[in-house]
Amino acid sequence: MSAPNSSYDPVEVTPLHPEEVDRMRAEALAAITAANDLGELKEVRLAHAGDRSPLALANREIGALPPTARKEAGQRVGTARRDVSDALKRREADLEAERDARVLVEEAVDVTLPWDRTPRGGRHPVTTIADRMADIFVGMGFEVVEGPEIEAEWFNFDALNFLPDHPARAMQDTFYVADDEGGESGRLLRTHTSPVQVRALLDRELPVYVVAPGKTFRTDELDATHTPVFHQLEGLVVDRGITMAHLRGAMDAFVAGMFGAGLATRFRASYFPFTEPSGEVDMQCFVCRGASVGDPDAPCRTCSSEGWIELGGCGLVNPRVLRAAGVDPDVYSGWAFGVGVERTLMFSQGIADMRDMVEGDVRFTRAYGMEI
Repeated sequence: MSAPNSSYDPVEVTPLHPEEVDRMRAEALAAITAANDLGELKEVRLAHAGDRSPLALANREIGALPPTARKEAGQRVGTARRDVSDALKRREADLEAERDARVLVEEAVDVTLPWDRTPRGGRHPVTTIADRMADIFVGMGFEVVEGPEIEAEWFNFDALNFLPDHPARAMQDTFYVADDEGGESGRLLRTHTSPVQVRALLDRELPVYVVAPGKTFRTDELDATHTPVFHQLEGLVVDRGITMAHLRGAMDAFVAGMFGAGLATRFRASYFPFTEPSGEVDMQCFVCRGASVGDPDAPCRTCSSEGWIELGGCGLVNPRVLRAAGVDPDVYSGWAFGVGVERTLMFSQGIADMRDMVEGDVRFTRAYGMEI
């Protein structure tokens, strides 16, 4: 057996040559110094201190040397790898300090700034104007009452003198609620706020002076002037000696409180099953005050140059409605009216499309603030 080659010169192993080791060390230190952030430093660590780095590969060559040559080569490569490792630690500490200082500046929170900068929610203009309309009647001594939105058919139709074959009862106009087995339940989504009239008469002692704002439902398609869900303001007075003159006075007071003093009103004959006589009440246009009628040079968008704006239906309470509620029509009489809230908002604010009120776009509601 031959003896080990003790005369092997490590200088002939290129990666272990002193100048080559110094070159690899210098390249590693230069790359570490040039790293501008922790991401770049990670790439430098893999390239110059990882398992496949030049110094790591040189370290593997030491095992091929004779025992007498390993010590010097091992010290040389070990010193170079230790210098690279120390330089990585120092550079990492410097870059982490720079990162933390930058984060403190970039993500600083000024505690002196207002903390409640999130916009607060506001009431929908339909709700606001409905409350304003009701407040006018509260100022005249009326009471605000409410009723269920899922109503019994008797309250919605029968007690209000709608005959069994009345068109409004058809499925084309009314949302009926089925029972658990899919049959008729005698319930529906109320088509108007007039059922509150009957409930108020049944629940209260006479005389009755009430207004009932609320949501109503009809099978209408959603378009610029119709919506299947809308709001009404219902008014009811039942007392001794009530006449159409009292109704006219209340309507005049409502118009003055809502749109300003000096606006005339007028009644036009109409028909509703629950009032007799019945009428439509109009108010003088609060924008042009009738001056645009017949004047093509000064058209009025609010009233379409007609001089009048329709408010809603009204009339004296039909004696049959009073009897259905247990009131003697020979002793008591009353009047009732119904005004559309969305319609009032539309012509008072110049809104052309009713869909803007129901689509939930904050750009529409934000313009009104807290009052309109």
